[in-house]
Amino acid sequence: MEGRQAVRELLLANRRATREIWLASDLDPAPVLDDIRELAADARVVVKEVGRGKLDAAARTDAPQGVIAFARPLPDVSLDELVTARRNRANPFLLVSDGITDPGNLGALLRSAECAGVTGVVLPRHRAVHITPTVTKAAAGAIEHLPMAVVGGIPTAIRDLQKAGVQVVGLDERASRTIWDLQLADTPVALVLGAEGPGLSRLARDRCDEVVRIPMDGRLASLNVATAGALACFEVARGRHRTAT
Repeated sequence: MEGRQAVRELLLANRRATREIWLASDLDPAPVLDDIRELAADARVVVKEVGRGKLDAAARTDAPQGVIAFARPLPDVSLDELVTARRNRANPFLLVSDGITDPGNLGALLRSAECAGVTGVVLPRHRAVHITPTVTKAAAGAIEHLPMAVVGGIPTAIRDLQKAGVQVVGLDERASRTIWDLQLADTPVALVLGAEGPGLSRLARDRCDEVVRIPMDGRLASLNVATAGALACFEVARGRHRTAT
């Protein structure tokens, strides 16, 4: 794992064992580095200062920010566990990736989703990006707080979610209704986002309970999936909060 905020959140979440942390020896002082050292000491994780060349050679992203952590993989989570999970006693709010392929977009989307209160993420096993070093860094630590289930196919996962009582909402720029028209109860909900360009696959779109779009008043035709997903996550969160109160 690389990046200052990502490593800080790794230590804060304490969901997986961290073997060692490398800090570049030429780093200027910064509060986030102090946090990393303090959290590592509390967790009894070894922190080593290494030369910039050695650290950059070990990095798997272009800009590791002088910080690398060596940790175990994220724990596996099933779809059933996502449906039954609670966050601050709220009903599940899931994000489903229907073939997102750009790691920067997925990472940025996960960061926004965690901030909006998403409780879990569903990723397809094939033809989509998974949790790579680039995704991890762009997510700025969000992956440490978001349980993720990897499934064989999104259409089947949508059907399983519906059987479990989850309302499934797809986001597609071709939809006739806007996300402002959604009537959301304080019940389990899943938001499905398609790949950049093609959008939702036909099978996923057909299986959703509702399909909505983000209203666009400008001259450009579309938003990228990270931006559209962020807006949609917060709109769903707003609708659920309004219903609950």
